[in-house]
Amino acid sequence: MTTLDPTPASLPAALAEPTVPVRRSWIGLIFAANLGVWMAFFTPIQVLLPQQIEQIAPGDKENMLAVVTGLGALAAVLANPLAGAFSDRTCLRVAGREFGRRHVWTAGGAVLGAAALVLLAQQRTILGVALGWVAAQVCFNAMLASLSAAIPDRVPVAQRGGVSGWVGIPQALGLVLGAVLVTAVVTGNAAGYLAIAVAVLLLSLPFALLTPDEPLPRTHRPAIRTRALLASMWINPRRHPDFAWAWITRFLVQLGNALGTLYLLYFLTDGVRHPDPEGSLLVLILLYTLGMMLTAVVAGRMSDRSGRRKIYVIVSGLIMAVAALLLAVAPVWPMAIVAALLLGAGYGVYLSVDAALITQVLPRATDRAKDLGVINIANSAPQVLGPALSAPLVVYLGGYPTLYAVTAVVTLIGSVLVVKIRSVP
Repeated sequence: MTTLDPTPASLPAALAEPTVPVRRSWIGLIFAANLGVWMAFFTPIQVLLPQQIEQIAPGDKENMLAVVTGLGALAAVLANPLAGAFSDRTCLRVAGREFGRRHVWTAGGAVLGAAALVLLAQQRTILGVALGWVAAQVCFNAMLASLSAAIPDRVPVAQRGGVSGWVGIPQALGLVLGAVLVTAVVTGNAAGYLAIAVAVLLLSLPFALLTPDEPLPRTHRPAIRTRALLASMWINPRRHPDFAWAWITRFLVQLGNALGTLYLLYFLTDGVRHPDPEGSLLVLILLYTLGMMLTAVVAGRMSDRSGRRKIYVIVSGLIMAVAALLLAVAPVWPMAIVAALLLGAGYGVYLSVDAALITQVLPRATDRAKDLGVINIANSAPQVLGPALSAPLVVYLGGYPTLYAVTAVVTLIGSVLVVKIRSVP
């Protein structure tokens, strides 16, 4: 049975199921907006925050980085569904003109998030860095909530796999381009933050300014009551079992991804014993990105044409599990290259098709952004849980072979559980 609410013709455009395919220009603009927000997420974590924290606390940089990024992840878990819920309820009128419920959050998050990065660049204490990064995470998660909702708001079901593939590519591409921007194009930590802030604005604002965003009539706005709003974050799995299974599968696959990537640099240093672990890590990131770009859009479009989603999710899990097992049984550089390509290819298939599948099990059109925010917890929570599980596996329970074997099992279970979803073929 389906969990989607009916969408009769009497519903306003903001709540109706879209039927008109989006154009390439729309896809290009949302691609750019997502590229901006993912550059803002990943570049500080991978490059700028470690540099800044090492300058402030060189003797305790590992612990301080863990504290700052952990607080940021917690802020993301809380901010994304809350921002989505407020986006679902936004009815904005300025000088007699009505605005849509999404773009104000996209533009506002971009502007305030860029300002947070500029302020973050000036911090000289761990407390200041932590507060600046939490502020940035809140703003950029407000952006992400509104951008995620654009898919079910604007894209017909038959087009969602292909569009989700394009929207998913920036998750990997943003890391690569951001790292190049702050290491090869500009120099200095403060200049790096400023460059990312400018990139966010240039890439994100055109989508908010140039694409349509239907206003939500006040008669259809859900009530804003604190207790009810917080209670709505819990989506009853008995009433919406397909949504619950979609959340569980996303959580497990993302947990596998977190387990498999967290200690990759240390794996190259201590397991593979590569003479240039930093350079080899960049090579693996590029290969992973290439694999993802080769499969994401193609798999999404194939899923759209066939109308089937679950088989693609299962196949993607198998591919990623094989990649992890290769690292477990053969920790050598040539096998790491193969595994990186396979992992990227599998994740590209998963990201596009699973994103499309999730939009088909959202409980209510009135709560799309909030419900996708709840789904996004399944993306953020593994980033917190992953380090807690990875460390004992590596240190006490067999080292990297155990870590990557567990990665394979968790990923495979997560992808196979998609068969529990009944409303989507």
